[in-house]
Amino acid sequence: MALSVHYDPHMSDAERRERLYSGDIFILSPTPSSCALVERGRELLEQAFAPHHPDSAHHHISPEETAAILARLKPEFVHHPACKLLIPELMREHGVDLEKLYFDVPRMRSAYPGDFLTSGIAYAFHPHRDTWYSAPPCQLNWWMPIYPLKPNNGMGFYPRYFDQPVANNSEIYNYYEWNEKSRASAAQHIKTDTRPQPRPQQELEQTTVRFLPPPGGIILFSGAHLHETVPNLEGVARYSIDFRTVDYDDVVARRGAANVDSRCTGTTMRDYLHATDLSHLPEEAVKPYDDGTELNGRILYFGDRLASADGRK
Repeated sequence: MALSVHYDPHMSDAERRERLYSGDIFILSPTPSSCALVERGRELLEQAFAPHHPDSAHHHISPEETAAILARLKPEFVHHPACKLLIPELMREHGVDLEKLYFDVPRMRSAYPGDFLTSGIAYAFHPHRDTWYSAPPCQLNWWMPIYPLKPNNGMGFYPRYFDQPVANNSEIYNYYEWNEKSRASAAQHIKTDTRPQPRPQQELEQTTVRFLPPPGGIILFSGAHLHETVPNLEGVARYSIDFRTVDYDDVVARRGAANVDSRCTGTTMRDYLHATDLSHLPEEAVKPYDDGTELNGRILYFGDRLASADGRK
């Protein structure tokens, strides 16, 4: 398909979502709230890796030491109260109706040069759609770098596959099983990552489209886009922040990108928090996305805590 890229366009959020569901990508300039979010991530990184700078710490400490630092740092960022205050403000700056907005907790990502640390807590994502990982078709991804990007340490997109099926093994993935068995062990995977994850089962075109927004600038795209972590050939570590959003009306109306090839089970819908009071999506809105695998005491959602189907915390 032809990829349309929009740079700071003047359009309503409803029109923007419709274009995102059709495969368009938006590049948004830094705002006060996105810069504040990036600054918070930068502060935590520089405290954690001191006396080394985070982008070159891998020259001074081992992969095992780095994984141990990230295992402490990333949950600290995820659950920092400032993040939940800044994301709604960031959405307001982009014209999103906060009464309709649900978001999941922001994650800090890292990508290290070569094969220094590419698994587990610093997993270098192979080509994938988030919808292979139980994301709903209305999920939108907001991704921003913490430090300046270089051409070979960001993200790559495969736009021709947005509306074209890719042979994959997404049927192996169940979100509740992943939360229950695989998420907590991320920091243990240093040299290799043996956790089962959906992957393409065919050769892909080698050319990817890459965008280089400044720190606090945003790449906004549908969770149905095929994308990957670009192999880091730049010699410096890359750190980024991303979070996902859904619009309540689109959730209820089942609007979103077309599902061309996903066969995973479970749903991430119970992760999302309301922008005004941090409540979860109403159960009646989530139920249409259930497929039966939410039963039998399986883990339902990640968010700030884990809960099981029978109500145990």
